[in-house]
Amino acid sequence: MDQTAPTPPPPAGPIPLRNRLTIPVLASGGILMAVMQTVVVPLLPDLPRLTGASPAAVSWTVTATLLSGAVLTPVLGRAGDMYGKRRVLTCALVLMTVGSVMCALSSDIGVLIAARALQGAAASVVPLSISILRDELPPERRGSAVALMSSTVGIGAALGLPLAALVVQYADWHTMFWLTSALGALGVAATWWAVKESPVREPGRFDVLGALGLATGLACLLLGVSQGGTWGWGSPRVLGLFLGAALVLALWWWQQLRAERPLVDLRLVSRPRVGLSHVAALLTGFAFYANSLVTAQLVQAPKASGYGLGLSIVATGLCLLPGGVTMLLFSPLSARISAARGPRITLALGAAVIACGYAVRVADSRQLWMIIVGATVVATGTTLAYSALPTLILRAVPAAQTASANGVNVLMRTIGQAASSAAVAVVLVHHSSPVAGAQVPTLHGYLLAFAMAGAVALAACAAALSIPGDGPSDGTRRAEGATRGARDEAMEGA
Repeated sequence: MDQTAPTPPPPAGPIPLRNRLTIPVLASGGILMAVMQTVVVPLLPDLPRLTGASPAAVSWTVTATLLSGAVLTPVLGRAGDMYGKRRVLTCALVLMTVGSVMCALSSDIGVLIAARALQGAAASVVPLSISILRDELPPERRGSAVALMSSTVGIGAALGLPLAALVVQYADWHTMFWLTSALGALGVAATWWAVKESPVREPGRFDVLGALGLATGLACLLLGVSQGGTWGWGSPRVLGLFLGAALVLALWWWQQLRAERPLVDLRLVSRPRVGLSHVAALLTGFAFYANSLVTAQLVQAPKASGYGLGLSIVATGLCLLPGGVTMLLFSPLSARISAARGPRITLALGAAVIACGYAVRVADSRQLWMIIVGATVVATGTTLAYSALPTLILRAVPAAQTASANGVNVLMRTIGQAASSAAVAVVLVHHSSPVAGAQVPTLHGYLLAFAMAGAVALAACAAALSIPGDGPSDGTRRAEGATRGARDEAMEGA
């Protein structure tokens, strides 16, 4: 595989400020990305009144971000491997910031949906940043940095909800997007200044046909999953989308196997160490997403339901905040476990902890302190699992394909989250009862959702344990073999 040789190590001496800020700048970009994705959630109940649009149209402010993020993550990951990771990362942050400015300037639902689609490009920030860390950091610093980068998704989500709720409650809702626009512009400037361009490339022609095929297939699949509850799972539109997704993705798979420079190296994906890591990512994404999704609805349920706490949006966000703090604190522990026992064990442990968290939720979801404890335990397990997944990928693929491979891994998490959202909605709709004239999910429905997520977490644990033992990547083995061969030749010459 062609790739540019890495630059020689810098001379000994004080580390320049720019180099010392690389990890904080990349981590702040990941947190900002997660904040951008979640800030619209507290607005959803009020957006029909604020924009004059229907609730169905307003839901597209979330769906558009999901679809564009799922499509663009593997595409931008591949572009990063080919054209430069910092360049593509900066472009993704620029698109995210432009989308935020558009949201700040308009109340038109069409403009808001288009802007949120632009913000979906930021989903590629984490896999691109992880690839940069692999290229730029020495091995002894790489594990903790990658673990922190992976945890930024949960940290940003935990920060974004209460922040957005405070702005919505006490200020004009456009203020929230002006704030994120300013933070986005600062992130673009900091990234361009503090992050060096990676010298590791995989040159070639970009697979436009593969990108279009993947975009079409994923759009059909995720649109069907996200809108199935609204349109009806047996409706012609949803069934047509699923059929179209199956046909398009089958043709895309056939085309990728025959392309000289494919968008996604399916032969690499078919290796157990890579493929099972992607399966574990999908299952972990499913299990993780149910935590925040169900907890938010549970604590806001009216007290007349017999179990609800009737909390405000701000209080709901604060309930999830301990989970975000825990993710920040436990990311170094995840790196240490991976260094000592291997990321496969860390991933399995994380999935098992998620299952334990849901067991707590099933045991008691009436008292606020138990709800917070259960949600925090799930967040802890998510930290361990999400921190281990990119390390597994880094060990299993050549250096020149890390951005695209991590992009596919993030895509699998996204598909898992979309499936979780749809499955939870089906469970709660089928287990609801009228309260004060409105249909409200029953406590039994919530407990079923927790049990379902816990079972999926156990499946993720089994998938993690099925991954072949950790070891150096194929690219690393080839490099080590070449080094040994050169050393042997030198000794024979001597």
